[in-house]
Amino acid sequence: MTAYGNFPGSRPRRLRTTPAMRRMVAETRLDPANLILPAFVREGIDAPVAVSAMPGVHQHTLDTLRKAAVEAVAAGVSGIMLFGVPEEAKKDARGTAGTDPDGILQAGLRAVREEVGDDLVVMSDLCLDEYTDHGHCGVLDGDGRVDNDATLERYAEMAQVQADAGAHVVGPSGMMDGQVGVVRDALDQTGHEDVSILAYTAKYSSAFYGPFREAVGSSLTGDRKTYQQDPANARESLRELALDLAEGADMVMVKPAGPYLDILAKVADSVDVPVAAYQISGEYAMIEAAAEKGWIDRDRAILESLTGIRRAGARMILTYWATEAAQWLGRDGRR
Repeated sequence: MTAYGNFPGSRPRRLRTTPAMRRMVAETRLDPANLILPAFVREGIDAPVAVSAMPGVHQHTLDTLRKAAVEAVAAGVSGIMLFGVPEEAKKDARGTAGTDPDGILQAGLRAVREEVGDDLVVMSDLCLDEYTDHGHCGVLDGDGRVDNDATLERYAEMAQVQADAGAHVVGPSGMMDGQVGVVRDALDQTGHEDVSILAYTAKYSSAFYGPFREAVGSSLTGDRKTYQQDPANARESLRELALDLAEGADMVMVKPAGPYLDILAKVADSVDVPVAAYQISGEYAMIEAAAEKGWIDRDRAILESLTGIRRAGARMILTYWATEAAQWLGRDGRR
C-alpha cells in the first residue's frame, strides 16, 4: 500500500521491534531491590505449614524463616516483613503475646537478624490483630468497639519490644488515629531513634484480605470498617497521608495495591518520601488460582502485576512472590 504524504509520519511500533529495543526504551523498570517479602512465623510447630488459600506460602518455623531470609538476600530482595502467629491459647483481649519480649514475632525478628544481620531490611508488623482473641487490631471498650487511644498505648509497647528484638523498620498497620506519632515517640524515648516507620497510610477495608486471615490464624468475627478506609473514598487517603507525614512517618504505604492503583499514584505524586504498596493475599491467590486452571500465564501475570504497581509509583512492593520474582529479574532482566 502506498503511503500518502507523511502518513503515517510517526510509527511508535519502531520502538517495539525487538526485546533489546523494548528494554532500552522501557519507562518503568522492576528490580529485585524494589521487592519486600512478607513472611509468617508460627509458634509451636516443628515443620512449615502450608497456607491452603495461598499456594506456595507457608507459616514458618524459626529455622525455615532463617532459610527464607537467606534466600531473599541471595536473590537481591531488599526487605522482609514479619508477621507472628502465636499459639491460640496465648491470645487474649489485649493481645499481650504481641508485647511479650519472648513472643513469636520478637523471636522471629531476632532469628532473622542473627542470620542475615543488615543484609536485609528487617521489618515488623506492628498490630494487635494476630494476638487478640477477638481478632481486632486494638483493645475493645465496654461496648465492644475498638478503643483508639487505649490501643495507642499498646502500640507504644509493641514498638519498643520489636525494636529491642532487632527490627530496622516497624509498620503500624492498625489504622488508629495518631498511631505514627505515638510509635515515633515511643521509639525515640527508648533509644531507638534510628528505627524507621513504614506507615500503613491508606489501608482499605478490603475483601482481598481473606487468605491472609488463614495465614495468621485470625480470630476475627465481623469486620474492620470502623477503622480501615472505605473503598469508596480517595481524597480521604490524602488526609491520612498528611497526618502520617506530620507525625513522623519515614515511608508510606497503600494497601491493597492492585485495586487501588489510582490511590497509589495520587500518594506517589504528593510526597518526597519512599512509597510502598502491598500486593496482598487475595491478589496473590487470584493469579495463582487462575494459573492453576491454565487460564493465564503465571509468570507473565506476576511480572505484569508487579510492573503495574511499580509504574503507578511504588518504590517498594511487598509481595509473596518477592524472592521468586527477584530470581527471575536477576537472571535475565525481565520486567
